[in-house]
Amino acid sequence: MSYQENIAKADRQIQSFNGTWDAISAESISRMQLQNRFRTGLDIARYTAKIMREDMAAYDADPADYTQSLGCWHGFIAQQKMISIKKHFGSTKCRYLYLSGWMVAALRSAFGPLPDQSMHEKTSVSALIEELYTFLKQADARELGMMFRDLDAARTAGNAIDEQRLLHAIDNYETHVVPIIADIDAGFGNAEATYLLAKKMIEAGACAIQIENQVSDEKQCGHQDGKVTVPHEDFLAKIRAVRYAFMELGVEDGIIVARTDSLGAGLTKQIAFVREAGDIADQYNSYLDCDEVDAAQIGHGDVLITRNGKLMRPKRLPSNLYQFRSGTGEDRCVLDCINSLQNGADLLWIETEKPHIEQIAGMVDRIREVIPNAKLVYNNSPSFNWTLNFRQQVYDRWAAEGTDVSAYDRAKLMSVDYDSSDLAREADENIRTFQRDASARAGIFHHLITLPTYHTAALSTDNLAKEYFGEAGMLGYVLNVQRQEIRQGIACVKHQNMSGSDIGDDHKEYFAGEAALKAAGKDNTMNQFAA
Repeated sequence: MSYQENIAKADRQIQSFNGTWDAISAESISRMQLQNRFRTGLDIARYTAKIMREDMAAYDADPADYTQSLGCWHGFIAQQKMISIKKHFGSTKCRYLYLSGWMVAALRSAFGPLPDQSMHEKTSVSALIEELYTFLKQADARELGMMFRDLDAARTAGNAIDEQRLLHAIDNYETHVVPIIADIDAGFGNAEATYLLAKKMIEAGACAIQIENQVSDEKQCGHQDGKVTVPHEDFLAKIRAVRYAFMELGVEDGIIVARTDSLGAGLTKQIAFVREAGDIADQYNSYLDCDEVDAAQIGHGDVLITRNGKLMRPKRLPSNLYQFRSGTGEDRCVLDCINSLQNGADLLWIETEKPHIEQIAGMVDRIREVIPNAKLVYNNSPSFNWTLNFRQQVYDRWAAEGTDVSAYDRAKLMSVDYDSSDLAREADENIRTFQRDASARAGIFHHLITLPTYHTAALSTDNLAKEYFGEAGMLGYVLNVQRQEIRQGIACVKHQNMSGSDIGDDHKEYFAGEAALKAAGKDNTMNQFAA
């Protein structure tokens, strides 16, 4: 329904009340409705799930149509990210948000900074989803409000061309509301707990939920040691729990991202229950590191299994965890991925120890032998030293090709001394094209950086503190912050406007007419930034 059709509809409703609603403006109603087109989190989840499904189909047709996101730990960060994307690229298409469990733990827990071990309050995840969308909806309200003001100015000036241009822009307005891929860690408990939290996340607006195959009570960051996986049936129960949550709430297009940490996880807490030889539990157990024993060698308290008619003793640690055979990580990842996709997951996440396209592609090739349209969500992690990794990759490639690498010390390639070298330039170009190349070669549908805004907040604060509290004084803020905001057209330079002051003024006028006491008068210092 167009803007003017909405006005006509509201006007009919006003007229139906026989004059008692005559002080209500139909156009003001239409404007407020357009500024809040998403009434509930479920409205958002359904809308964004459809977008993701369309984007997945587009990627299947052309891997150049991959998607991207940045992790955001506060609504304001998410809002400014999407405002920036619209400003620079004109559209939010294929750009999402990522909600990082790591950043929720580190920055949003009432316990204070915590490691990524599922120790934070589980409801802090859904609360952040709601906060992110609150700020994105406000970005819509702010931008549309400015368009409405321009429309009023065009009408006052009698500029019919501008009026029609603005009406067309309003009718074709693109929202800042985009899909969120939300991290539910390992489900924060059993399958029932996973279902309950998934419901809260979906009700807050999440259309895509990422879940990993670690044990809930031993969960670790994917880039740390000590990761412990669970048998496939345990993980599948949680995948089903998330799907039931989506279906119960009417979000049929909901996306499940199944993450495997098996590449870096050498431990399991459980020996899987085998129903018949060769089943998924038997395959899981086949990777256990075992010693063959005979009846005479059985010790008190030993746990034993049989394998191909042989009696085997799995290696059990004092922590009561069982150990996988070294070198089985890739095979376990492939098995995890195939089994997840065959049992309700939509996308895969393989947590790797380095950003190496051929390593990722080698696993994806094997997965696609079974499931041809398998697609990955990939963590372009700040835990990787991207500079060192890619310089080493170039070094290794050059050495294999017979290129003279005698001028370089592979162990010291991070050195600033190499920054202007041919090797460094080629490595940087490979980093620049990593997303495009990995999507074409390794089946990566979605590229995300889990915690970039954690680092940017720290870096920008350090730069400001160094200047403001040093010799630069106030110039440290003015030169490096405010003047740059003005020069680069950063909307937040008008921070009163960004915080909703002008939206409030509009509402005051709707509610009180000429009697409205507005904040944006001649004495508002934000007017200094009008030029």
